Amino acid sequence: MSGWDWIASHLDDIAAATRDHVVLTVIAVGVGLVISLALALLIHRDRRVYAPVTAVAGLLYTIPSLALFAILVPVTGLSVLTAEIGLVSYTLLILVRNIVAGLDAVPPEAREAAAGMGYSALGRLLRVELPLALPVIVAGLRIATVTTIGLVMVTALIGEGGLGQLMLRGFTLQNYTAVYVGTAISIGLAVVADLLLLGALRLATPWRRALER
Repeated sequence: MSGWDWIASHLDDIAAATRDHVVLTVIAVGVGLVISLALALLIHRDRRVYAPVTAVAGLLYTIPSLALFAILVPVTGLSVLTAEIGLVSYTLLILVRNIVAGLDAVPPEAREAAAGMGYSALGRLLRVELPLALPVIVAGLRIATVTTIGLVMVTALIGEGGLGQLMLRGFTLQNYTAVYVGTAISIGLAVVADLLLLGALRLATPWRRALER
């Protein structure tokens, strides 16, 4: 069966693998962002926890993916949970550092002006600090998302992986069309995700567009 014939007869499989890949990525990045935001706000409140938090996140980031899955499988099995624990752990260092850096970059004058306008600490964080920190936060989110899209491939070794599963079957059966299709779609997903996040940033920060003119 030629390459085009294989693609035409396996569109459902390709679509399912792409959907699974996207779902694994969205869950990992979403959970990683929530955890990282909580940790970054803790650091923002008490700078003494920065070193231990980033040390643990850095340790998780340096563990090779195969080794991490080998540690997790005896505990959580060959499951989506195992895949997501591994994927989430690789987002933390990137996201925590960028969120903290974004908050640190907020000009003191902006905080003082918000305080002078009567904002509470929470109001200042939500209405002033986080919006001003968004460009740096989204930069980290873009890196974490693109990285996760690539790492999802590795979870094929534990029975997950989306497009990684498609590629693994292709290698096993020497069907290189499946490998090329999986590679091309994963690259496309990374490009599309990056552009969507960049577009979302532009929509969320209209004042930056005004400054660029």
